[in-house]
Amino acid sequence: MQVGKYQVHSLVTGDYALDGGAMFGVIPKPVWERNNPADSRNRVTLMTRSLLLLSDSRKILIDTGMGGNWDERSLDRYQVNNIPDPLTSFGITAADITDVLLTHLHFDHTGGSTIIENGKLIPAYPNARYYVQRNNFRWAHNPTERDKGSYIKEYFEPLAREGVLIPIDDDVDMLDDEIEVIQFNGHTYGQQLFRIFDDTVNVFFGSDLFPFSEHINLPTIMSYDLQPLITLQEKKEILPRIMEQEWILHFYHDPFHAGAKIEKTEKGFKVKEFIDDI
Repeated sequence: MQVGKYQVHSLVTGDYALDGGAMFGVIPKPVWERNNPADSRNRVTLMTRSLLLLSDSRKILIDTGMGGNWDERSLDRYQVNNIPDPLTSFGITAADITDVLLTHLHFDHTGGSTIIENGKLIPAYPNARYYVQRNNFRWAHNPTERDKGSYIKEYFEPLAREGVLIPIDDDVDMLDDEIEVIQFNGHTYGQQLFRIFDDTVNVFFGSDLFPFSEHINLPTIMSYDLQPLITLQEKKEILPRIMEQEWILHFYHDPFHAGAKIEKTEKGFKVKEFIDDI
């Protein structure tokens, strides 16, 4: 898909599993399991679906997936399936990536940011600069007992140590003429989402505000969110804009669909059409 100067591609980097109840919050299991059947341990499948933006001068990756650096216990717990070298299908390598935009520093969004080489954790994209909101960078270093398991420092501290992790200040709302930065604080503090746009096309990276298509439904909010009522308000504010301007909403975790356009009915917001050729 061409958006301005960028070729935009949805890039699957792997999949893993999390508790279905936690993913869908207050929604009862008989409702959420219709489309997302749980395994014997009540886990549902999540994709890690990044966005790859290619232009003549820049090659940008939005979020990096789970990565391959997991011990046996974690592999069993999360059923991690990491796809090695997903960039090869586009004729590029990790060394070609110029920028990595991290929505936030949870392990399933930044786990692929580092690799082990000669027993040392180093940046997985050696020529890239990595960008994250300063608020989230600060929070990741001092999370609460409730969310500290989501911030694994081995996946981002090597980036800071190498000087390639660049904190973005709150008042920055554009990374270039075709990438808007919008900050959200319900899921965690300083989650930054991105709109890639031109005069006719808008692609919005939903990350953990809209991880599955089911999260378009206002009450469907993950139990992982630190401030669920803030998430609810953020959804109420952004969904009319997504609908009215016919944005393509890209799903980072949905196991079946890459994106969708939405509409509003008497029962609330819903998928108008799925768009998987991103």
